[in-house]
Amino acid sequence: MVVNNFYVGEGSDFTGVVTKMMTVNASLRISVYNPATFYGIHVTSTPINLIYSDIVVASGQLKKYFQPRKSRRTVLVSIEATKVPLYGAGSSLDAATNGGFKVPLKLEFEIKSRGDVVGKLVRTKHKKEISCDLVIDSISTKPIKFKKNSCVYS
Repeated sequence: MVVNNFYVGEGSDFTGVVTKMMTVNASLRISVYNPATFYGIHVTSTPINLIYSDIVVASGQLKKYFQPRKSRRTVLVSIEATKVPLYGAGSSLDAATNGGFKVPLKLEFEIKSRGDVVGKLVRTKHKKEISCDLVIDSISTKPIKFKKNSCVYS
């Protein structure tokens, strides 16, 4: 995951309530492997959400696609949101000594695949829920790499 733009500041929502606001622009690379020897798969996902204290601060969507048999594909998903109000959840965010913010977030989504083995008569369906904890530093521009054990797969 690469965070291109991350900003936390003061602002007001559409009703005029003063609160902290968050702007996020990031891109996520997802690698999908199809080991099947006889059929391709249709890959989709639920919205990919970045969550801060039960508030969805940014989301993106994987475009559904067909992946041929015995292939690997890496797709790029843009995750973005502009001026999301945090209301009371933003009160714990304080600037660090270097002027930036370190914000703990959670990345959640579900990958779904469907394989048509014998036309539409026999189908295989698989779902994998993925949840990853991460900390975004507003000053650092380094990509965030997820290790296999840093995420929960169910």
